[in-house]
Amino acid sequence: MAQDQNKGQLQKLNEGEQLFNSRQEQQKKKGSVAAVRGSVVDAHFPGTLPPLYNQLKAGPEGRVVIEVVSHHRGGIARGIALSPTSGLRRGDPVIDAGTMIEVPVGKAVLGRMFNVFGETIDEKGPLEETERRGIHRPPASISRRVTKAEIFETGIKAIDLLTPLERGGKAGLFGGAGVGKTVLITELINNTVGKYEGVSIFCGIGERSREAEELYRDIKAAGVLDNTVMIFGQMNEPPGARYLVGHSALTMAEYFRDDARQDVLLLIDNIFRFVQAGSEVSGLLGKMPSRVGYQPTLSTEIAELQERISNTATGAITSIQAVYVPADDFTDPSATHTFAHLSASIILSRKRASEGLYPAVDPLQSWSKMLTPLVVGERHYLVAQEVRRTLAEYEELKDIIAMLGMEELSQEDRRVVNRARRLERFLTQPFVTTEQFTGYSGRVVNLEDALDGCERILNDEFAERGESDLYMLGKIGELKSKSGKDEQEKDDNPADDKPPSEEEGRPGSGAAGEKEDDESA
Repeated sequence: MAQDQNKGQLQKLNEGEQLFNSRQEQQKKKGSVAAVRGSVVDAHFPGTLPPLYNQLKAGPEGRVVIEVVSHHRGGIARGIALSPTSGLRRGDPVIDAGTMIEVPVGKAVLGRMFNVFGETIDEKGPLEETERRGIHRPPASISRRVTKAEIFETGIKAIDLLTPLERGGKAGLFGGAGVGKTVLITELINNTVGKYEGVSIFCGIGERSREAEELYRDIKAAGVLDNTVMIFGQMNEPPGARYLVGHSALTMAEYFRDDARQDVLLLIDNIFRFVQAGSEVSGLLGKMPSRVGYQPTLSTEIAELQERISNTATGAITSIQAVYVPADDFTDPSATHTFAHLSASIILSRKRASEGLYPAVDPLQSWSKMLTPLVVGERHYLVAQEVRRTLAEYEELKDIIAMLGMEELSQEDRRVVNRARRLERFLTQPFVTTEQFTGYSGRVVNLEDALDGCERILNDEFAERGESDLYMLGKIGELKSKSGKDEQEKDDNPADDKPPSEEEGRPGSGAAGEKEDDESA
């Protein structure tokens, strides 16, 4: 009996101690707003400061979400607001959530659209109960990583031939404003998501809300939304949200790679906006800017994001990233620091875009580490090198042609120019996603057809055909069928083959002449 009483008293003491500790912990977690400077919020905590990256909720109903970025003397935790701070005042309560920002992971996220906090924004109602994970996670250790040299086909001739992408690698689409980065990303989604065995995640960083809505409708219409996750931090959101949305997307991607053991296709538009958001955050925190006004931690921030994109024994993350290049300056620090992490760089040329050669891939500046005989095969390597050599020779001859004309070139140089101009036009391609604007039916071209077409052009098989006949084709066989149709039309109308008589050929003769006479009368 006495023993039971002692047990009961001990249990009560333990419960009382736990209650006291929990109240103390709650007291420690409560603070108040000490200062607000734009998106930078200083919070004072009388007890222990919340750890870095912890999530704070400030203001009435905790509507302002803040991430702790540094600690200062006097019990001050400085953070960056991830939602608008309008209406936030000194003295407003601040509560430490006790965890970093967490996003949902698992099968439940497929087919949904999220913001940086993992909240659904597709008006389909709240997400069902599922596991949540913190967005700041270390990259996979070296011992877990694997490397496989395997080609990732896109169905776009210029990319598959000259800059083949690596399955499980990182590819960048570099270009200034208006050269077709977003269009190319959209076409890659259309060509690869449907046949890709795995999960596709699209991450929009600092781009237009209109593009997000259009992309959502396109993916839904293509019937691949059920295997796709979309997460956005758009340009109208605070810099903190744009800076962290890439990490939110990667947390979801890592779940499918490590836990679900699936391959992931990660599309990011646009990495420059991530850099830009980091620069804004750095300036708000009062850090001294580095070269060209970028943050001093630029290299580290890009590495923290890019190093999480890797292959392990359980799955691979293949990433295709659009990178805006300010003022078409490829020596800009945002571009040069991104180059170092990629296995393929696709350079989009404004000059080619102005000539109407879409996709505007620059065949001489673009590169891929996969373009070696051991990976792509001897035939692919030799054809790609010959195409590059022909286009490079044509580039060197352009000055002579501009000053002296084609007549001053040797016969061999003229053949090189003719081949190069036909190759340039053959490497154009109508896109499925731009049919309504161009009037051309979209094409998806496999690698074998692209190689076949380039080999035949290099062998002067189409030297007698006009350059424009090769413009906006899919595979080279389409040219043959087009030629067959033309010949059939000529057979059906043999009168068309007769040379015009002197009277018919003379301006103002026949029906045309009568029409002119009537008009003059």
